[in-house]
Amino acid sequence: MKLFYAPGACSIGIHVLLEEIGKPYEATLLNIREGAQFQPEFTGINPKSKVPTLVKDDGSVLTEYPAIALWLASTFPEAKLLPGDADKLAKALEYTDYAVATLHMQGFSRIFRPANYAPSEADHEAVKAKGVEIFEKGLTVFDKALEGKEYLLGDFSFADSALFYVSFWWAGRLGKALPPNVARHYERMKARPAVQRTLAAEGLS
Repeated sequence: MKLFYAPGACSIGIHVLLEEIGKPYEATLLNIREGAQFQPEFTGINPKSKVPTLVKDDGSVLTEYPAIALWLASTFPEAKLLPGDADKLAKALEYTDYAVATLHMQGFSRIFRPANYAPSEADHEAVKAKGVEIFEKGLTVFDKALEGKEYLLGDFSFADSALFYVSFWWAGRLGKALPPNVARHYERMKARPAVQRTLAAEGLS
């Protein structure tokens, strides 16, 4: 397997899952700051020009965070990343999609790329403020979901990797406070050897 990633991007969550699985894989850094995602060498693999991108051992390509996370969890059941029944699996997908589609794509993208939402620079601060509002609401939802639990489903699952990466962005990159249950989850994640290895590999520890 080969993972295309950018240090500290959402691909960090998939990087964590690969470390949790413990099977051989290659991590290939994609310099998105210099536009490597738009070069033919990469667009020939993923025309969406984004990470995470996973090339499987048979050469086929998977894109989009929830799809990659679910495939990894299903393909390597010994890693115990996949919930044990349909109800819990649905919840894991719900949490993963909420982290990716709402906190990341609606919240964080407004904070970091306000020009994508408002051409006028005069409106950028309002766009950023809306992004913060969306992100904080999402953290509140996750905080409630974690009440009385160490991980989102009780036991660790692939969904926790998605919450980790948005928590990392909020606390690790922006230096903002997480609500108490999410903060404990974030510290618990950082204590996992797989997360520590991932942070070290990406130069973030």
